[in-house]
Amino acid sequence: MPNWGGGAKCGACEKTVYHAEEIQCNGRSFHKTCFHCMACRKALDSTTVAAHESEIYCKTCYGRRYGPKGIGYGQGAGCLSTDTGEHLGLQFQQSPKPARSATTSNPSKFTAKFGESEKCPRCGKSVYAAEKVMGGGKPWHKTCFRCAICGKSLESTNVTDKDGELYCKVCYAKNFGPTGIGFGGLTQQVEKKE
Repeated sequence: MPNWGGGAKCGACEKTVYHAEEIQCNGRSFHKTCFHCMACRKALDSTTVAAHESEIYCKTCYGRRYGPKGIGYGQGAGCLSTDTGEHLGLQFQQSPKPARSATTSNPSKFTAKFGESEKCPRCGKSVYAAEKVMGGGKPWHKTCFRCAICGKSLESTNVTDKDGELYCKVCYAKNFGPTGIGFGGLTQQVEKKE
């Protein structure tokens, strides 16, 4: 049947929309005054509209109604949204989620998938990639990568190892290096003349 009434029909109020007041969205025409979110009634524009079939929503209400549900799907990165949209008349079906145990049910599968973490020789705790420093062929925590005698923080340029322990070059030389005249340690008594 031909449209003799002028313009297209508004998707919200079903009245005629004339060209001067027309906003098009998803192949449908709307009056500027009818272009509102169907849930919260917020005024929309081309950057804030989200369409679903014949309905239009603001991006927030669209996400609440049709977006992913659960922990971690909030309004930004790292956000936990507890707003269900019930005050806007939005209804959701909650699907029961299986309970997850706090420990892995099969540790061999866990270690096969993620690998067994290496242990720090100083503290005996697991060393992860973000905090791992190699010294003496073993992994160390950055905080444990210190001289065993003086506690000085070590770097690749000043580290030495002996029997699985790390030492700075100064402490290593004093305790395990050569001794005698000219090596920092005197073996003969020198008499003082007055």
